[in-house]
Amino acid sequence: MISVSDALSHLFDLVTATEVEAVPLRQAAGRVLARDGVAIRTQPPFAASSMDGYALRQTEVEPDAMFKVIGEAAAGHRFDGVVKAGQAVRIFTGAPVPEGADFVVIQEDTTRRGDLIMLGHDIGPKTNIRPAGGDFHAGDTMDAPRLLRPADIALLASMNVATVPVYAKPRVAIIATGDELVQPGEVPNPDQIIASNTYGLAALLEQYGAQCRMIPIARDTVPSLTQAFTMAQDADLIITIGGASVGDHDLVAPVAAQMGMEQSFYKVAMRPGKPLMAGRLRDVPMIGLPGNPVSAMVCGTVFVVPVLRKMLGLPAAPAARVDLPLGVDLPANGPREHYMRAMVRDGAVLPEDNQDSSLLGILSRADVLMVRPPHDGARTAGEIIGCIPL
Repeated sequence: MISVSDALSHLFDLVTATEVEAVPLRQAAGRVLARDGVAIRTQPPFAASSMDGYALRQTEVEPDAMFKVIGEAAAGHRFDGVVKAGQAVRIFTGAPVPEGADFVVIQEDTTRRGDLIMLGHDIGPKTNIRPAGGDFHAGDTMDAPRLLRPADIALLASMNVATVPVYAKPRVAIIATGDELVQPGEVPNPDQIIASNTYGLAALLEQYGAQCRMIPIARDTVPSLTQAFTMAQDADLIITIGGASVGDHDLVAPVAAQMGMEQSFYKVAMRPGKPLMAGRLRDVPMIGLPGNPVSAMVCGTVFVVPVLRKMLGLPAAPAARVDLPLGVDLPANGPREHYMRAMVRDGAVLPEDNQDSSLLGILSRADVLMVRPPHDGARTAGEIIGCIPL
């Protein structure tokens, strides 16, 4: 068995970033920027008023000063003249500040009669003008790689970037294996169960940018597994579920080997998820997950999601963790790294009592995977422990 960190290193070595494709800005949210985004224009492109009021010369601002209103400036409609001594321009938020003006008195600080305004007595020093280029200048960049959030999309739009270079979504083929499985909605016989792992994993991986394809269930026969692997050969990553152990009906490893798989490792010192396998099948990276539902989902979180992130051009790194205080005392951990399903209540993390790797109900209730290092000593309530958010 190898450690979790060693397994991650091997997995990162198996994959590279996908190709770059250009997508319309409207489709770029949640994608990873592959090349720096470059601003085509300056924002704001002109000095703009940040308030409704009157544009005039700051040197003339004093209590009870009077000005003649010579025009109006609105957003999208500038005043083309020049503001001279004793003059003001009615201005609205977002409008270009007229030439000659360098101060906007907000309308609440003025009294207007006809074409004349009088200033009040409590005008502060703030100019109420947004300078040209106050946000960014033409040529400024948004650095890649970057997972594009809604705020990033807004910024790219403001930079006048209409088409965005992003990494292509990794095509992931998911193969569930086993004679005991039937699809949701089908009627299982007394010895069968519903195939849940493929659906949970597809949902998890698509949440992180993958494009998943579920291959028909591979039965516990060499021809069925061979056909499933053949159908998956056009993927960027193959995920198998179950059949990777050493039982008489666990055929994934031998069939993959017959088809030319170069195995990178088998078995990881963790729980749940020990029978994890990885390698390369005819130049396609492959990860063999355990068949137990919780084991498969935990391995998907701990291993497959970080692999996807590297394929999307992001840095190769383990799943992000947060530090939380324990809500209960814990006995010492054993020799394997333990990913315990746990809930967060009142800011403290509480592991479930039953950590059986077949119980999806407990995983569904969990907020985090609480990580116990190998041979971790007994812990007391209040100690800080690392957790992976779910």
